[in-house]
Amino acid sequence: MAATEAIRRQYERHGVRGFYERDGASYRNPHEEGGRSALELCVSRWTLGLQRTLDLACGSGEVTLALLDLGCDEIEGIDPFTGDAYFRRTGRKARPLSFEEIAEGALAEEHYSLVICSYALHLCEISRLPGLLVQLGLIAPDLIVVTPHKKPEIRREWGWRLEDEFVAARVRSRLYRSLLFDAERAVEK
Repeated sequence: MAATEAIRRQYERHGVRGFYERDGASYRNPHEEGGRSALELCVSRWTLGLQRTLDLACGSGEVTLALLDLGCDEIEGIDPFTGDAYFRRTGRKARPLSFEEIAEGALAEEHYSLVICSYALHLCEISRLPGLLVQLGLIAPDLIVVTPHKKPEIRREWGWRLEDEFVAARVRSRLYRSLLFDAERAVEK
């Protein structure tokens, strides 16, 4: 059985939260190579600020490790379940924040040059997704979503404009530009 199928079955059996509470410390993304290749293409294709990057739902550090290889050093991982796995692979501590906590403003005082969410944003409860995206739009000008499918749908009214997307080796990468971050910066001037 493919690793992806096995994880999907575990989601069905235990729920997403239950799976990560149980297996988060030993989690490894079965799509790591595809995600790494997609991220390399994103960095070469798009003009991105890599000064301070948020690895949202950082898992065991796949995105962080790829970014380090690309020369980005200031990376913050956030994941409420996989902190041990992240630390073992990256030597860095992940902040244990959930999508719900971020949607409620837990990162309101932070600013990042880029947020990357790889293979996880579709796991956010649809009722929480607008609030999460609004909060992310207030703290970063750009969002990259790497996913094996078209989910989630990110609506303009949630503060993001789709700038570009491509599919390579069955991995979809989307670049969104924040409509909220620009407005906030304009007020600060």
